Formats: sequence, structure tokens, C-alpha cells
Amino acid sequence: MERAREAAAGEGGGGLPLAVRELVAGGVAGGVAKTAVAPLERTRRAEFHGSGLVGSFRTISRTEGLLGFYRGNGASVARIVPYAALHYMAYEEYRRWIILGFPNVEQGPILDLVAGSIAGGTAVICTYPLDLVRTKLAYQVKGAVKLGLREYKPSEKVYKGILDCVKTIYRQNGLRGLYRGMAPSLYGIFPYSGLKFYFYETMKTYVPEEHRKDIIAKLGCGSVAGLLGQTITYPLDVVRRQMQVQAFSSSNLEKGKGTFGSIAMIAKHQGWRQLFSGLSINYLKVVPSVAIGFTVYDSMKVWLKVPSREDVAIAALTEERSNTAPAHSS
Repeated sequence: MERAREAAAGEGGGGLPLAVRELVAGGVAGGVAKTAVAPLERTRRAEFHGSGLVGSFRTISRTEGLLGFYRGNGASVARIVPYAALHYMAYEEYRRWIILGFPNVEQGPILDLVAGSIAGGTAVICTYPLDLVRTKLAYQVKGAVKLGLREYKPSEKVYKGILDCVKTIYRQNGLRGLYRGMAPSLYGIFPYSGLKFYFYETMKTYVPEEHRKDIIAKLGCGSVAGLLGQTITYPLDVVRRQMQVQAFSSSNLEKGKGTFGSIAMIAKHQGWRQLFSGLSINYLKVVPSVAIGFTVYDSMKVWLKVPSREDVAIAALTEERSNTAPAHSS
């Protein structure tokens, strides 16, 4: 497999292994996409609720200047870069493994759906502790007091930072504590990640061959992929958020119900529209983020001289068949 990759990759990429180049491309794509939508992220925070999008932009610009739009972006980028790097690289790896394991499989959007789903789950498992720590730091005592959440236990520890939070959780609950609440994230990321890759690759098939490398075409395909993927899986995200803040709420609607039980309970007691509450606002962040992420990733692959998926797959299959073919006497 490695010889096949090198044969397809040639001498480009500064001699870096193929997987490393894909990691770099994915990390850069995630960081750029997160930074690009940082101003929209900032306007959605609690202190700007009720001001509207335009009003929030005006308030930030007037009180904090340009840098105010990127406050807190460093922490977000630090979390998303390893996730995106693993996500894209794992997608490519799983795609190649599937082709090697099932040589007759059709190389199309369905393959991207399967590989993308497994890759999303892999990335979540590897980086979930970072997301858990971010959530705990966001909802710790100081934030809870500021928001007037009286049910929050005032005796609970205020963490000094990321490292202190990780050490405390591990000391109190072990490795399992760092992965508490991961199930809803996995339920959401499996379909979302797979559908995102599926729709992106499907949309590219409708673009004329001579325009598939155009930035505008890639942005358009990525936008549709983000919009459709987010719409289909948004109810899972709603449940995940409600379960995460359950400790701060007086409602026990979802307690003990699990992810899918919670979806049914929300639809029954709050109406099915509640499962899509805030979706239109979420589009403002997710759609451009996905579009920019895919576009930057594809551009980085070209810059790092990462071979096309078809070239790598053909080289891998050719080597696999040559290794298993019986030797012929001359």
C-alpha cells in the first residue's frame, strides 16, 4: 500500500508521506474555515442576543473594533484544527481501505458517504475530550452566575484552564470521564459527516469537467453540501445541546430518554418545529464554513501535490493484484 501511494504521489510534497500531507491540508482547511466565520460566531453569543445580525456587527465594531470580531477565535481554531485534520485524512484513508478490501465497489458518492461517516466518528472519538473541556469551561461557575442559572451548584470547581480541567476530570472519573456525553455527538456526526461528503461529491458530478477546479464551482458545491447535510441532521444537534445544558435547566423532559427518545419527546411536547429551531440562523455559519473548508482542502491538496483519489486507488489496486497474481514461468 505504501509503495502504491508513493508511486501515485511522485516526488512532490517535500517528501512528506501522503497521510501527513492530507493531515496538513485538512488542518489548514479547518482553521481557515473557522476563522472566516468567526465574526458570525461572535454575533451569536449571549451578550448580543436581541440585537440582530446588523446590530451586533455595529455594536462590536463600535466598542471593540476589528479585532473584536475574532475574540475567542484562537481557542476555537485550536480545537477545530486537529479535528478537521483527522477528519479529512481519515476520510481519504478509509476510502482507500474500502477500495482495497472491496475492489469491485463502485467509486462514487455512496463510497464517500460511508467513508465520510466513519471518518467523522473517528475524528470525534480522537478529539472529544477537547470539546468536553471547552463545554465545561464555558458553563463553569463564573459563567453560570453571570447568566443567573440558580440550579448550578455553586460549590462546583472553577477550572483554571484547559490543562487543569483535563487533570481534574481524569483524577475524578478516569478516562471514561473525558468521554462522558459522547454518544449524542457520534449520533449526529455519523450522518452529518457522511452526508456532507456525499452531497459535495455528488454536486461535483453536475459541474462540467472543465470547471471542476474553479473556486466558484467548489464553493457552490460545498454550500449545497453544508445546507443539505445540516438540514437533515439538525434535530440531532438540537437534542445534543439540550442534553448538554440539562444540568442547568429545570426541565427533566429528556432525562433518561436517550437521544432518539428525546427527539420523540421534544416533538410531542414542543412540536416538531422545535427540532429545527434556529436552523436558519445556523445556516449563516455552517454553509459558508463547509464551502470554505472543502475549497481550501482541495486547494491545499493541489499545493502539497497530493495525487487524485483515482490515481492512488488505481495504483493501490494494481499493486494488490500484482502481489496476488500467480507467477508465470517464461
